Amino acid sequence: MKVRSILILAALLSVSGMAFGQSSIVGVWKTIDDETGEPKSHLEIYEKDGMFYGKVVKLLQSPPDTTCDLCPGDKKDQPLMGMDVVWDLQPYKDYWSYGRIMDPNNGKIYKCSVWLKGADQLEVRGYLGVSALGRTQSWYRIK
Repeated sequence: MKVRSILILAALLSVSGMAFGQSSIVGVWKTIDDETGEPKSHLEIYEKDGMFYGKVVKLLQSPPDTTCDLCPGDKKDQPLMGMDVVWDLQPYKDYWSYGRIMDPNNGKIYKCSVWLKGADQLEVRGYLGVSALGRTQSWYRIK
């Protein structure tokens, strides 16, 4: 009986460990163009000092040397490759919130929340004031 209990416990811990490992937003994600529905870029989400950031690691519709002409502040006229376009996301309950996301096409900065929809789909919500007035994009994990 003891051996069976130990095996069941070990199996449960293994499965829960796999689920926990998949519950991270850290990784590379494919973004989709809202207008065309085509893949637009790859963003790497990484953690630094307990916050999460997303930087452009590949452009799929633009040349790699594309700069951000409409970006504000120190991002203006800087290369999109390597640029953080998501910053300051913090874990909150079962999702990540209190962050910011920038649309390089128009230079606007929005509040941002993200949550996983399965292991390989990330829902990204950007909004100006109230979350209900924003829009959500689905990003897909690159394996």
